[in-house]
Amino acid sequence: MDTAQFLRRKAAGEYLKSKYGFGSEKTLAKLASVGGGPEFRKGFGAALYEPAKLDEWALTKIGEPQTSTSDIRAA
Repeated sequence: MDTAQFLRRKAAGEYLKSKYGFGSEKTLAKLASVGGGPEFRKGFGAALYEPAKLDEWALTKIGEPQTSTSDIRAA
């Protein structure tokens, strides 16, 4: 039996903010509309996010360690 925990959009934004320092309910709503956000499911009219999917998405948004603001690396 699958025991995945789902977070509604507000809780998902709070999760991201507390764990990574960025993200919000409004950001998730916008990205759900235009694309580029974390994977979510729909249930009873609400967007539902799995914490593991939020983690995967957030980690793709964090760059490599730097020692200076001039350490811009070409992608």
